[in-house]
Amino acid sequence: MGYKTHAKTALVVRKEKDGVRRYVHVGTGNYNAATARFYTDLGLMSADPDLGADLHEFFNELTGSEGPPEKQFRRLLVAPNSLVQGIERMIDREIDHAKAGRPARIQAKLNGLSDRKVVKSLYRAAAAGVKIDLIVRSICTLRSGVAGLSENIHVRSILGRFLEHSRIIYFENAGQSEYYIGSADWRARNLRRRVEVVTPVDAPHARTVLREILDRQL
Repeated sequence: MGYKTHAKTALVVRKEKDGVRRYVHVGTGNYNAATARFYTDLGLMSADPDLGADLHEFFNELTGSEGPPEKQFRRLLVAPNSLVQGIERMIDREIDHAKAGRPARIQAKLNGLSDRKVVKSLYRAAAAGVKIDLIVRSICTLRSGVAGLSENIHVRSILGRFLEHSRIIYFENAGQSEYYIGSADWRARNLRRRVEVVTPVDAPHARTVLREILDRQL
């Protein structure tokens, strides 16, 4: 009650010869035939047991409780409870890497960026030496290139034939890179007042696709 469910998720539980298997889909856009014609989106299809268990519990919480999901999931980051904490934790980790002289970079492709706490965390990261590249289609309250504040941050917006709707997040993590996709922008309404799901992307071929998209658009 009181929260919009903005997550783009699907779960199939299937009985197979070797037992029950769960298939999950986590996307960045609606399951909508009309918007699919002019939105660019991404989706992850997986049979990973941990993602399957997470999404199973996610749906159980959606259908069996009055509030949004509150538990800490195995792999998924879920708003309004674990997503913003996860983002802050990973930004702080990049800050620690930069201070220790290790590779530190944050890249994000979003529809909007306006959450005050996240913006302040990005400023802290930039001041610590973290290189930050952002692709923000719409509202962006962060100011890049300000001396002494955000010289290490670059922001751009892409407007074209198709509406750039996918959300991709990348943390360099001292060479142990992490990629995420999901439904959430870095706005207060998404991180704190909606139910959103963001998933890690581990498969090498899928990570290659995400890297190509980021490199081309940056």
